[in-house]
Amino acid sequence: MGRSCFPRCGFARIIAWLQLVLGILVIVVSISSLFRFYSAGFFVHNEDICRHFYGPKDVYQGFDINDRIAEVLTTIENLHKKLEMNLQQMEKSNTRLEYKKYLEVEVLRPVYSAYTALKQLRLPKIGNGTVKEESLIDTFTTEEIRKYITPKENRIGKINFYGTEKIYNTIGHACVLMKKELEEYMDYDIGSYCKDDWNLAQKLMVNGCDPLPRRRCLTRASKVFQKPYPINESLWKLPDDRNVRWGNYQCRNFGCLSGKNPKRGYTKCIGCFEMEKEKLKWVTNTSLQVDFLIRNILAIKPGQIRIGLDYGVGTGTFAARMRELNVTIIIALRGLIPLYATLNQRLPFFDNTMDLIHTTGFLDGWIDLLLMDFIIFDWDRVLRPGGLLWIDRFFCNKKDMEDYTYMFQQLRYKKHKWVIAPKSQHQVYLSAVLEKPPRAI
Repeated sequence: MGRSCFPRCGFARIIAWLQLVLGILVIVVSISSLFRFYSAGFFVHNEDICRHFYGPKDVYQGFDINDRIAEVLTTIENLHKKLEMNLQQMEKSNTRLEYKKYLEVEVLRPVYSAYTALKQLRLPKIGNGTVKEESLIDTFTTEEIRKYITPKENRIGKINFYGTEKIYNTIGHACVLMKKELEEYMDYDIGSYCKDDWNLAQKLMVNGCDPLPRRRCLTRASKVFQKPYPINESLWKLPDDRNVRWGNYQCRNFGCLSGKNPKRGYTKCIGCFEMEKEKLKWVTNTSLQVDFLIRNILAIKPGQIRIGLDYGVGTGTFAARMRELNVTIIIALRGLIPLYATLNQRLPFFDNTMDLIHTTGFLDGWIDLLLMDFIIFDWDRVLRPGGLLWIDRFFCNKKDMEDYTYMFQQLRYKKHKWVIAPKSQHQVYLSAVLEKPPRAI
């Protein structure tokens, strides 16, 4: 009986899959048509086009492209979830390999590609302005810059193990727009001491001239540099004042940087150099629901958080606390792993390597949505499947929270924690812990 039923059951299953595939193709074609109409300008505020299809009174009435896109995105997302669940069930039940492969390659991937392409319509568009193209080398007159960016041919005259005949040193594309500043930065005597020009370097970097070119001068350092403290002591003790070059600061010692000093010269990280207060962060309860404790976050993935990135500003307290729990966090200062990177840079890590990314005090409501989109996708690149993204005290205006929450939720991470709380009359906090999902495609 069972054998005679098998052909009919198998045929019915194939028919069911064909119906599902045809339904998906209809959705994909609809999305493609919608996207092409949008690209052609039919959905923008063009009165001539609108009047061609509608009457003059109907122009701009009853249609919102963002609402339509949101509806289609929701439909595709729900369908994609169902398909992923079916694919997982097929793997568990050892369904024939060709069915599973067909579903994954011919159905899931096109649906996800259409979802991603349509989602981009919600992001701000980039202008068409361009810089007049010319030879990069001939742009500069300072000899040291010209030598640096000139391609270096292999001495053996053959392709090297990188697969190239030359090595190209890189500088940020915006360096061309800051020619005067960059030539000043690279104007030095080879082998002598570099100028005290950290402010100039910062200006170049934050304006897009990043990465900066290498230089052939000697870095200045304190003449009375003291040996560092032992590692366990250095975690909760400020460095010796004599180890810092204070030339470009209003203060001349760490005591001057206290949050109680109104003339300290900075406002972003008040109290960061007061170690007694820093010791309380992430280990003691506060009155704010958006303050999570480290032990509670590590309990989400016991024994699986080994290495992470702290993406923000501060003096390394988060990394110090994590080091005490045998978790290595990449950040600067206090005997911890140093890394200096601007918002302009792609993170210098391999894909799928970080167990944790923690961000606080830097990416707030001032940041452009398109820039944030690039940053979030770069986080996603280096975060491994099952890794945690800890958004710590992000804040913005109440009216902007919907836009920013969409940015954080777009990759469909699993929510372990999600808390929104008032910061002031017009601003709110967001703290969340999200888990990167495994991906079948």
